[in-house]
Amino acid sequence: MLNVKINLDSIEKVKSFVNTLTRFDSDFDLVSGRYVIDAKSIMGIFSLDLSKDIELHVHGEDDTDALLEALAPYIVK
Repeated sequence: MLNVKINLDSIEKVKSFVNTLTRFDSDFDLVSGRYVIDAKSIMGIFSLDLSKDIELHVHGEDDTDALLEALAPYIVK
């Protein structure tokens, strides 16, 4: 399992983030406080507090390097 912190501070970022995730077969969860939602769900993402960083949990067998490269614009460094 891979865990990274991401930031989705605009509507455009949320839409492109979900489009990026749909290219992969893995399951993705976003964790914010006590809430855990499917990261491929735009409606679910908008139910979170997007003013704070969110933790992304990746469950799957996708190529980690390709996944991290695709997620680079969203990862908090």
